[in-house]
Amino acid sequence: MNTRTLNEKLELIQWLSTLEDASIIKKLIQFRKEETKDRWNSISEEEKKSIEKGISEADNEELKSHSEARKLYGKWL
Repeated sequence: MNTRTLNEKLELIQWLSTLEDASIIKKLIQFRKEETKDRWNSISEEEKKSIEKGISEADNEELKSHSEARKLYGKWL
C-alpha cells in the first residue's frame, strides 16, 4: 500500500474517532455491511447464468486466448 493511501486511511480514522453525528455513523456501518455481504443474491438470474457458464468453460479449458479475444472484441476496446 502506498504512502498516500496510508495517510488517507489515517485521516479517516482520526475523523471517525471524533465524529459525533449518529446518523453518519449509522450510514458508515450500513455501508460497511453492504461492502462485505455476498453479492450473489443481489444479481439477476441472467448474470448468475453467465457467471456459471464462464466458470464451466474455464473448468473445461474452453477459454479463448488473449489474442483471440482481442480479435473478436477489438472493435469495442
